[in-house]
Amino acid sequence: MKRADQFMTVNAANPANPVGQQSGTSPPGNAIQRQIYNTYNNSQQERIYVMAQDKDLGKNQSTETIKKLSGKKYQKQLKSLHTELVKLQAWVLAKGLKVCVIFEGRDGAGKGGTIKALTERVSPRVFRVVALPAPTEREKTQMYVQRYFSHLPAAGEVVIFDRSWYNRAGVERVMGFCTPQQVQKFLADTPLVERAIVESGIILIKYWLEVGPDEQEKRLRARIEDGRKTWKLSEMDIQSFALWDEYTKARDEMFAATDTAWAPWFVAHSEDKKRVRLNVISHLLKQVHYEELQQEKNKLPKRKTGHYHSPELPLKIIPDIAW
Repeated sequence: MKRADQFMTVNAANPANPVGQQSGTSPPGNAIQRQIYNTYNNSQQERIYVMAQDKDLGKNQSTETIKKLSGKKYQKQLKSLHTELVKLQAWVLAKGLKVCVIFEGRDGAGKGGTIKALTERVSPRVFRVVALPAPTEREKTQMYVQRYFSHLPAAGEVVIFDRSWYNRAGVERVMGFCTPQQVQKFLADTPLVERAIVESGIILIKYWLEVGPDEQEKRLRARIEDGRKTWKLSEMDIQSFALWDEYTKARDEMFAATDTAWAPWFVAHSEDKKRVRLNVISHLLKQVHYEELQQEKNKLPKRKTGHYHSPELPLKIIPDIAW
């Protein structure tokens, strides 16, 4: 069987350790967090990270010197990956796996396009995308993560969060929708909450799509000028645009606090939209063990037509326009 590791993988300049964490040290946090980290098998999950000499991850990516993929090559690779995703889907259903995939990143990082490429050839009843709106007044009175947890996967499901509970560490923090105390509590509690998610049998995979400031500006300007994309640009996006460094600091502190052995962050550079889609899908296929299930090839039976003649009905026919 053709395996996913034959395809393109996440760009990783230095896979040794995560951003903001020195090799051989425990992540920041309280004594309970450190104890959990030290007692957990650190090699259970593959760790792929992009180390940045500069504070901005987007300024140290090797993809800047890589030629952008042609449409033809992209479609060829994507077709192969889609075939593997269908095999993964069958395995998830057959074995009752529970998979949760989180996509985070700045505005214009390519989350939506990557999720679309990931899900366009699989069943929406298995691969379910969750993109929650702003919380209601009732939800604001709930435990913060409560509205997200109702969407976690049951057996035979892959749930994909287009932004997640990490809103608190990013946009809510930067835009002042929560207090500094709430942010610190979130960063301290999240590793423990995610440990409970993993121990319940859910395979939790967290992706951060990293885009540089120039490419982000180019994409946001396209959302102003291209009538097909204007719906993607909100007033919040406009306000956030001027706060690049604030979001960078929030990202780094989020990584330092919530990058754990049981729920690591995987960083993928997204300057090239086609390349990051292939990279992420390829990487995702290697995070969940699956095998190709042997199934009989279906055959269409013979049939006869023309025995029934439809009556004249007053149907409204859509005109065929000469485009």
